[in-house]
Amino acid sequence: MDILLITFGALFSIMNPLGTVPIFVSLTQKNDSKERGKIAFWTSINVLIILLLSFFAGKYILVFFGISINSLKIAGGLIIASSGFALLTGKFAEHKGMEGKKIKEDVKTRSEISLTPLAIPMLAGPGTISLLITYNEQYQKLNEIFYLLGAMFLAGLSVYFILKSSHYIVKTIGASGINALSRIIGFIVIAIGVEYILSATLSVIATL
Repeated sequence: MDILLITFGALFSIMNPLGTVPIFVSLTQKNDSKERGKIAFWTSINVLIILLLSFFAGKYILVFFGISINSLKIAGGLIIASSGFALLTGKFAEHKGMEGKKIKEDVKTRSEISLTPLAIPMLAGPGTISLLITYNEQYQKLNEIFYLLGAMFLAGLSVYFILKSSHYIVKTIGASGINALSRIIGFIVIAIGVEYILSATLSVIATL
């Protein structure tokens, strides 16, 4: 149960679906509530598929490129920490490559936004993927894997409910409230990234 809660907390913090709310509202302002619900549903499904692929297939990518788990932890920790810093400084959209007039216009003309940019890179980005690859190496027991799968399912479910309620959330707490929550989450995400870098560094030192 601890694994489920810790993994869900880490995934939720790194993905930060609350930070995606303003972008979702902007991209779906011309859609009715039924259409927004459909987009939110398929975004959550795409996120869940990406999480599962990252967890089960990620280790084969490491083997193919000859990357050690400690190297991945350090690289992933840097990515996670940079994502947290972007949240903390209010530059989340820019960090995810959503800034720029040309990019925004391109996104608005797409008929399908649930996969990109919502699922990738806004929610399931490099930090999330590297985290799950690390978990695959760290947790090998069957019961641990079931808890991890449960955490991924809960993460996908939270994405669905938050995006589906995004217009209501914006009306209730406003953009400033979302920004404040994102900054708090950003601090937690930085701590997660630093923790991964430290653990990998200590592991490397111990082998010397």
